[in-house]
Amino acid sequence: MFDRIAGVYDVMNSVMTAGMHHRWRRRAADLAQAGPGDEVLDVATGTGDLAVELASRGANVVGSDFSEEMLARARAKDPEIEWEWANAQDLPYADGRFAAATVGFGARNFSDLPLGIAEMARVVRLGGKVVILEITTPQKPPLSTFFKVWFDHVVPGLGRLAGDSDAYTYLPNSVKRFPGPQGLAGVMAAAGLRDIRWILTAGGIIAIHVGTKA
Repeated sequence: MFDRIAGVYDVMNSVMTAGMHHRWRRRAADLAQAGPGDEVLDVATGTGDLAVELASRGANVVGSDFSEEMLARARAKDPEIEWEWANAQDLPYADGRFAAATVGFGARNFSDLPLGIAEMARVVRLGGKVVILEITTPQKPPLSTFFKVWFDHVVPGLGRLAGDSDAYTYLPNSVKRFPGPQGLAGVMAAAGLRDIRWILTAGGIIAIHVGTKA
């Protein structure tokens, strides 16, 4: 599915978020606290926007994904970044290698969320950051009503126009299955992360979590 939608992925992200997804990625990169010389892993990198943002701050970035078509588009954005095929739930990297590990809009696609987050924590050094940028479900109207209409009706309609209604029906379903901010913080704590906090933005539709490996 991700190979199929790689060609429209960036355009759809911009349409669905009114271009705001770049701002959210910048905030996620801020929380990673990675700078020149730091090695950072961006898991489920997709077409690489978060990895490119991290690299713009001087970090040495590895962007990994299991979709070759997504990686092909990421390589075209920045050939200097190390783009690698990898399974987020069985990362081929040594314990404690990275100063930070990030994932932007990919954690809800982990078939085993605790395992995926545990793998991110494993490859981060002590004191390093794990950052998760993800869509979350607002609980209070009117935003909760808008969110339901947007994700249950508008997004699948956009997917049909883009030629892949199945993929953009999967998107709202994956968001509904994903834990809320407190639940995700609990999964991060179980993976050995401490000092966990999160930022809600876009009226509560976007959550950015960060935890420190202890």
